[in-house]
Amino acid sequence: MKIRESGMPKEEEWNKFFDPSKILSLLGLGQSVVDVADFGCGYGTFTIPAARMIRGKIYAFDIEPEMIKALEQKAKDLNLNNVKAILRDFLSEGSGLKDFSVDFVMLFNILHVEKPIPLLKEAYRILRVGGKVGIIHWNYDAATPRGPPMNIRPKPEQCRLWAESVGFTFEQKFDLKPYHYALLLKK
Repeated sequence: MKIRESGMPKEEEWNKFFDPSKILSLLGLGQSVVDVADFGCGYGTFTIPAARMIRGKIYAFDIEPEMIKALEQKAKDLNLNNVKAILRDFLSEGSGLKDFSVDFVMLFNILHVEKPIPLLKEAYRILRVGGKVGIIHWNYDAATPRGPPMNIRPKPEQCRLWAESVGFTFEQKFDLKPYHYALLLKK
């Protein structure tokens, strides 16, 4: 199942919106993190930096074959053997990962899906006890240059409520100026 319109720009423009390594560090990624799942990895904007920061594997999911192919090539070119790019409809089929199998889940610019609760439940299921989920999304502000339409763009409070409804405990909110926010929650 494809995700509703996200306003995803071309890769060159997309990369200007983030400092992925800085954001991942802010969210707690580093050598203490073993395995990670990235739902909707897209261009690999966060997958590649995360792969360099963690000790284990990063499972990068996307429904678009061209995104998976491009990510596999990037990982190969950079000699990153811990990136496992997975072509999968994770919204309909889940991740296929075992219960309690990862330390961190990345839900970045994806919770505008039609039904976010099942995705959050899947993140909760695959996280080890004490594991964390990072949520990044576009600010709820029509002045942002991209992002999903305002009528489907979630506010940080809504993302937090959804996550808490499946069992997560809120830890922290971050302002990722100029266009995004991040939430960190724990299992």
